[in-house]
Amino acid sequence: QVQLVESGGGLVQPGGSLRLSCAASGSIFSFYRMGWYRQAPGKQRELVAVIFSGGNTNYGDSMKGRFTISRDNARNTVYLQMNSLEPEDTAVYYCNSFSALTGDYWGQGTQVTVSS
Repeated sequence: QVQLVESGGGLVQPGGSLRLSCAASGSIFSFYRMGWYRQAPGKQRELVAVIFSGGNTNYGDSMKGRFTISRDNARNTVYLQMNSLEPEDTAVYYCNSFSALTGDYWGQGTQVTVSS
């Protein structure tokens, strides 16, 4: 069983920063990929950032230069540092993991609201 628990969401002003955490538990395997996706009301879920087992990363176009994904293997935790936040970043952010053993798993999501 894989459990993914997100934290760090909240309300922030435009131009501000947030740091999201995704703690994984219940696994004894290495994930091929972990990452963040987001979904705003009425929109499809979209890629925010992913980090692969080898350390390579991918970002959605609007996140490049503003967001940084990182991991702490000892803590089984993935982070998303979000800077220069915009109202368009308002969404529920979901942590995701994938491996050949587990397939895709999703966290419950954490709300990020960017507003004055």
